[in-house]
Amino acid sequence: MDIEKFIPERIDELCKRNKISRYQLSALTGISQSALSAIVKKKTIPTLITLNKICKGLGISLSEFFENGDRRGAGNISEDQREVLDLWDTLTKEEQRFIKISMRSLRE
Repeated sequence: MDIEKFIPERIDELCKRNKISRYQLSALTGISQSALSAIVKKKTIPTLITLNKICKGLGISLSEFFENGDRRGAGNISEDQREVLDLWDTLTKEEQRFIKISMRSLRE
């Protein structure tokens, strides 16, 4: 993972997904628009404190910022696949087990 590219792309991805403009993110985080712009334009790498503020503004944890990008291919999946993964995360372990069994039976 190239962190210099990943962070700005992930911020843009999450802003688009949450329908938040950079201006709104700036207001939510207390980070100046110019500083946020420099991060997104890959001119600077945010500090951990700044990245944590961005995550709070987006309503996610710092670990989710990196976890979701890796687990879901950082945008390399379709909207349908993303929807299935998001739904999966809301299921109980028993419901997940049932879905896996059902999906396996469809392949046979």
